[in-house]
Amino acid sequence: MLQDTERAERYLELTGLDPDSLRNGLDDVAVLASSLDFLANYEPDLIRAAEALAVTPEELISTRRNLT
Repeated sequence: MLQDTERAERYLELTGLDPDSLRNGLDDVAVLASSLDFLANYEPDLIRAAEALAVTPEELISTRRNLT
């Protein structure tokens, strides 16, 4: 998600996180869920993220559901 500067800036702006708090929150379910929610809300981002991770968009959505 952070490989694309525009997308990264949008995510950080919407969540109020900064790069350090994002890095430090990678083991925090709330941070992970917010990342997946962000991607799920804009299909082009979801598709690009899934491609970068070599998974399907459905797998990302399923992962989000399993976090709660």
